[in-house]
Amino acid sequence: MKKTLCIFLTLMSSLLLAETQKTLSIIKPDAVQAQNIGKILTKFEENGLQIVAMRMIKLTPERSGEFYAEHKGRPFYPDLVEFMSSGPIVAIVLKGEDAIAKNRQLMGATDPAKATQGTLRALFALSTTKNAVHGSDSPQSAEREISFFFTPAEIY
Repeated sequence: MKKTLCIFLTLMSSLLLAETQKTLSIIKPDAVQAQNIGKILTKFEENGLQIVAMRMIKLTPERSGEFYAEHKGRPFYPDLVEFMSSGPIVAIVLKGEDAIAKNRQLMGATDPAKATQGTLRALFALSTTKNAVHGSDSPQSAEREISFFFTPAEIY
């Protein structure tokens, strides 16, 4: 009986400690052009992430620059802005337990050659620059990035 109670309490504390979060993911122009949208969305859902908002848009260079403003001044910034405005993207709000960490793990390393087999970048990225997906890296980034693309009324 004590062992069963301990297992039950451990499971309950795990459930209480797990945080339901929202995070932003972007399917980048390279993955959109390669027609990998559906495959990527399926991976999100298969890994316990719920899609609660989604839209396809084409960023202007100005909007791309605004989104990646924190990288302004870094050597890769001009190429990043140009790439992200080179074609349509799919902006997605994902929801789930520890969604930020789960999405980042699912994305894999920035360099697809170093990404774990089965991750989105290992499966779909072309290079370190054309790396298929973006994901928020913290709760603060998630909040800022989600509001860049969506109003609260657009998130279900």
